[in-house]
Amino acid sequence: MLRFFSRHKNQIPSLSSTRHLSSATRHLLATAATPNTSSNLYSKYSFIPPPSLKPQNPNPTQPNKQPKPRYRPPSSLDRTGSKPVQSKLPFDFRFSYTESSTDVRPIGLREPKYSPFGPGKLDRVWTGVCAPVVDPKVGSPEDEKMVEEKRRVERERIQGESLTNAERKALVERSQRHKTKRQVNLGRDGLTHNMLNDIHNNWKHAEAVRIKCMGVPTVDMKNVCTQLEDKTFGKIIHRHGGLLVLYRGRNYHPKKRPVIPLMLWKPHEPVYPRLIKTTIDGLSIEETKEMRKRGLAVPALTKLAKNGYYGSLVPMVRDAFLTEELVRIDCKGLPKSDYKKIGCKLRDLVPCILVTFDKERIVVWRGKNYKPSEDGFFLTEREQFDHSSNDSDNHEDENESAEGITVDSDYDSGGSE
Repeated sequence: MLRFFSRHKNQIPSLSSTRHLSSATRHLLATAATPNTSSNLYSKYSFIPPPSLKPQNPNPTQPNKQPKPRYRPPSSLDRTGSKPVQSKLPFDFRFSYTESSTDVRPIGLREPKYSPFGPGKLDRVWTGVCAPVVDPKVGSPEDEKMVEEKRRVERERIQGESLTNAERKALVERSQRHKTKRQVNLGRDGLTHNMLNDIHNNWKHAEAVRIKCMGVPTVDMKNVCTQLEDKTFGKIIHRHGGLLVLYRGRNYHPKKRPVIPLMLWKPHEPVYPRLIKTTIDGLSIEETKEMRKRGLAVPALTKLAKNGYYGSLVPMVRDAFLTEELVRIDCKGLPKSDYKKIGCKLRDLVPCILVTFDKERIVVWRGKNYKPSEDGFFLTEREQFDHSSNDSDNHEDENESAEGITVDSDYDSGGSE
């Protein structure tokens, strides 16, 4: 027994006993066991690692790949970039096509004539208000008429044959909220230039796009509908209040869409004449002060909500002028620029005379020789687009009903959805 114990005294402790040893002790034991190798695997099992496990980079401090250069977006002030964009759209480029009028000329500019498309990015000049398709220094009135004719011909070519009632109703149904979430919002700036690109992007996936109109532009919905059809070459096939459905046309091809250069920033509005004058035309200073005091005291005709629908505002003011001389509209909570634009639209559409914008109110006067206008500029709340003359299905339904066959009344009523 003594010989047995003395034989095991010089042996290395087992792995279970080395667990409780310190790291320094375990290192000394491993070095004593394999003095000529760095690992026990080489001596006991003759293990040779495959090439895939060997370190590829002998010097880990130097990486194999160079770091990717940091992305630098192209600057809008880069004058040595690509060639200027050439767009064949036959109309003047403006920031807003519904809130800027070609009839009213500004009396000054708030900034130099910096193009919002970027310097050297567009082949048209920027006049401070728009980028005209015809150079004002070279063009003539005949050239402008040619541009209008070209726009009309291009729109008729894209639209092609008119839609039937069944096709129109199917498109309107597919554009409703419970069918799709695609929607273009038209806000206080109206139909902006960059919104044209949004509409064409939606037309890549659907034949019709839903447009929701809110705020100041809804005072004149007829102008909104006219500008949408004129600038997009589309056709409105459904309208309920401020909700529109714009159809792209039978011959529209998404890959042949027009080139629309995007505006990189919003240009400053030019300086226009003052809306409220010191004295109203035809009145003295004392009469003007008295009228403004009376106008702020009359009961409010209506209260405008922020970003609401104002399509019925002009008919309400016209009806109120039949019995009242002054009309006050409560605009509490609206931005000052919004109710100033609303007052400017009322002045041109009713027509009327602006009295004051004090205390977040619009006060208008009908004038001495007021005559109610019946030009029918405003649209009804719900517009009908059914046309039985170009729908062959209606004639078939009439023949079937004559033979005693029951026909669904939803397709024969002729009402808009």
